[in-house]
Amino acid sequence: MSKDLPQPQQSEEVDLGQLFKLIGNAFNNFFRFIGSLFNKLFLAFVWLVFFVKKHALKLVIAGVAGIVLGMVLEKTSEPVYTSYVIVKQNYNVGGNLNNAISYYNALLKQGDVSALENILGIRSVETESILNFELRSVVSENEKLQEFDTYLKTLDTSLVKNVEYKDFLKNSKDYNHQYQQITIKAKERNNFDSVFEKIISNISSNTYFKREQEKDLSELKEQASAISKSLIKSDTLLAIYQKAIVKSAENNNDSQTKITIDNKGNESSTKEFELYTKDLELRQALVEIEREIANKEHIVEITSSKQDSGTIDNKKEFFGKPVSPRKYYAFMLTILTFIALLGMNFVKFLKRYENKI
Repeated sequence: MSKDLPQPQQSEEVDLGQLFKLIGNAFNNFFRFIGSLFNKLFLAFVWLVFFVKKHALKLVIAGVAGIVLGMVLEKTSEPVYTSYVIVKQNYNVGGNLNNAISYYNALLKQGDVSALENILGIRSVETESILNFELRSVVSENEKLQEFDTYLKTLDTSLVKNVEYKDFLKNSKDYNHQYQQITIKAKERNNFDSVFEKIISNISSNTYFKREQEKDLSELKEQASAISKSLIKSDTLLAIYQKAIVKSAENNNDSQTKITIDNKGNESSTKEFELYTKDLELRQALVEIEREIANKEHIVEITSSKQDSGTIDNKKEFFGKPVSPRKYYAFMLTILTFIALLGMNFVKFLKRYENKI
């Protein structure tokens, strides 16, 4: 009878045991790999510390030599004069402005002075002194956050959760920000006011933007005209209510003053207040439209004070930030010396295995 009873399936228990064993081994190997990785990183850090300590004197000498080189170049190099203006884009002309600045720089590199003279309307002496043109946005991190918030309000609610701030910054162009700084660097201290004005004039004369400006101004003026007519009607109606209140008060001093012009029996004071509030709203809207008309009258406008002449600027770009020549060459020589010493040490390391190959 016992032979007929079902026997436990030992093969399934063995398979489960092997499975758990494989999972355990996998976790052990993973943690062992992580531990070895951190161990190697720590050893690399320790080696780097001792490497810098060993060659600290050489690195200090390189930094001091860089400072001396920067001081010599500051004294002997020709000065660079910088002039700039801040412009406000009332239309989305950032792409055109960026392309124009790139085109001017291309003409400078090609040495095509005559073409640049014709475009900007300046003398050859001034053109030959120009080193380059630059365009960069003048916007703070808070302003970028405000732009991001404004952008989110234009999206559908279902799409907002899929948009991140870093993606917004990645896809947005710096030249599309409303405020931009146009900079001219030159070898001579010249007055470039006319050049800045010509750059703005070339952008503002674009046919497309001029048509857009005409359409916007026409629409805004029609809105202002409609609001002005509404204000006249509102003032007339308010005057009628005030006369009715005075007349009603004269005829009935003991009863509550009411008017029934709209046949709804509302109190005259309530109607008068509603008309007064509506009048204020219309006047506020009219002020905003007139301000918008004033903005749209210029496609691009200069907001900063014009500079009669440039200022000396011999700073260097280091990781996107302007620094003095002394710091720049000190950093550069120190970094180059560190790389050279690292390369020599690596070559010595390879020579150990030269005879083993």
